Amino acid sequence: MRAITFPESPAFEVKSPITGQTVTTATAATVDDVCTVAAAAAKAFPSWSKTSPKDRRSVLLKAAAVMENYSDRLIDCMVAETGTSVTWAQFNVRGAIGALNEAAALTTQIRGETIPSDVPGCFAMTIRTPVGVVLGIAPWNAPLLLGLRAVLMPIACGNTAILKASEACPGSHWLIGEVLREAGLPADVVRIVTNRPEDAALTVETLIAHPAVRRVNFTGSTKVGRIIGSLAGKYLKPAVLELGGKSPIVVLEDADLEKATAATSFGAYMNQGQICMSTERVIVDAKIADRFAELLVLKAANLSQEGGLISCYAAVHVEAMVQDAINKGAKLLTPLQRDGTRLRPVVLDHVAPGMDIYDQESFGPVAPIVRVNNAEEAIRVANDTEYGLAGAVFGRDLARTLDVAQRIETGICHINSPTVKSESQLPFGGVKASGYGRFGGNAAIHEFTELRTLTIQV
Repeated sequence: MRAITFPESPAFEVKSPITGQTVTTATAATVDDVCTVAAAAAKAFPSWSKTSPKDRRSVLLKAAAVMENYSDRLIDCMVAETGTSVTWAQFNVRGAIGALNEAAALTTQIRGETIPSDVPGCFAMTIRTPVGVVLGIAPWNAPLLLGLRAVLMPIACGNTAILKASEACPGSHWLIGEVLREAGLPADVVRIVTNRPEDAALTVETLIAHPAVRRVNFTGSTKVGRIIGSLAGKYLKPAVLELGGKSPIVVLEDADLEKATAATSFGAYMNQGQICMSTERVIVDAKIADRFAELLVLKAANLSQEGGLISCYAAVHVEAMVQDAINKGAKLLTPLQRDGTRLRPVVLDHVAPGMDIYDQESFGPVAPIVRVNNAEEAIRVANDTEYGLAGAVFGRDLARTLDVAQRIETGICHINSPTVKSESQLPFGGVKASGYGRFGGNAAIHEFTELRTLTIQV
């Protein structure tokens, strides 16, 4: 590994996006710290990799119970660091508990197969084995759920793991380690690394470059994901990248409009639109678009204001995208109101190509309506993006709705459900600029184990 210098810094502070007060003081890792963590995780691997499925399952099930006991502390920390709502923090805790239970069940599902051999007396088979140290890099927008996901299936498969915490929520990510340790996970099987924002790039490259690290997973923006993917390729480390999205919801002319507007409101405004699966394009058949827009405006107007965006900069950026659309011909159907980091839900109608909001991820509480004339045009517009994470289609004719869903270029697509929807046992990931690889269920076993071929000659 090439020599890397790292500035000395004992700690850094995280301030609340809402109050501006310091809420967390975290250790700022140095290069020596990072290398020590990687070496410790590597040292813990031989023992952990030999534990039985029963023992791993027992730890993960206990961790689910411990997380339940930690729930108030986890929620308070997440709300303080990210400025989100209590509702979203509660959802994170529930999702994390479910993920722990699902991973516990999957410890016995790591299996290979027998393969016929052309050689007489040869028995051929494949097995899946742990790979070593897995580096997980987690974001701030769902810190408990996505922070845990970064290390959960790796350790369920018998690997050790390092969680590179987000600079915006190191306390929330640190608590994940506390939960796992209290549940009885052996020392150094999961290690948490925290660093100053200005040291992030060097911290990440130090970890990816370290010989002990064998796999990488990253959840975050496509911009940063391209950098992570390049580094993983440079050091020949397989990577799972779950990146940005511009998720479409297609509303066909025979859709149940009450259900479609409820799904759009939930998908566009939950956590202020700061979810990778957030509904970022609302593609509506022109024949029912006026009524749909009326219903969505009513939904937006009746939403209570909980939490805010991650920063004033983020809120101002979303405001600018909305104003750009208005300047280019879009119609604003709701008041554009911002109070610090809090932005009221926005409904924009007649959004079209050439507007920033049409093809750029806003990561804010905006529902941009694009009117189309038929299902074929809806499919074309849904695919008119570099992204491909999640999507949704609403319609009563299930045969046609299924056909539309299958032709939308996303890793995930829901019929008559919001774009924001996931379950721990389901494969999760995108296509195109939304990344590659899959979290969730048996698909994650493929990502975090090595497939080996063994033969026995008798």
